Amino acid sequence: MDRPASSPRRQASRTAVVPAGRLHGWVDRFTASHGPVVEDLDDGGLLLRAADGTTALLKSPWPADGRPGRGATGLERLASLAAQERGLGIVLVRRGGYALASATGTTILASKSGNRFIDAKTTAEHAARIFAGHRIEYIVSGGDRTLVEQVLAQSAVKAFTGRTRLAFLGVQEVRSATLPHAAAEACSLRITVTEPEG
Repeated sequence: MDRPASSPRRQASRTAVVPAGRLHGWVDRFTASHGPVVEDLDDGGLLLRAADGTTALLKSPWPADGRPGRGATGLERLASLAAQERGLGIVLVRRGGYALASATGTTILASKSGNRFIDAKTTAEHAARIFAGHRIEYIVSGGDRTLVEQVLAQSAVKAFTGRTRLAFLGVQEVRSATLPHAAAEACSLRITVTEPEG
């Protein structure tokens, strides 16, 4: 009598957002928990394979653009790359408000926020004024995806919409105080840890 095929076990994965300055500490804790690691390039990032079978895929916040990090190991180069300060245009929008900023790395250079979302055209005009005169290499967006897309579709920000967009942020509250947190998250590495099947 044939036995029913067993369903494949799912590997448990979780993702952490880690600032570049804390990467080495994170890896030290990962190694202490899972054993020595071997580095491998994988899927556009650095894959750490631990002795117990757990893996950690570390991805830089920045797309590959010819500005590599420096260092003797993959980990050192990744940390150096992630620590590079890039110019950000931040657009956070929800029905309850908007928050816009130009930033270099985690430093907010200019910003504007409001406690209600007026309309996409007006918000885009505010964004264009905030971005003007600053180095905007990437767009960081978050909040309500539909409203963000409406803002970025406006002609006022046409000069900036060709910039690469970083990971969309799940921002629940949009206000001025949210902007430094958004910049910090945009500049952080994404680390996906996968436990071995057990």
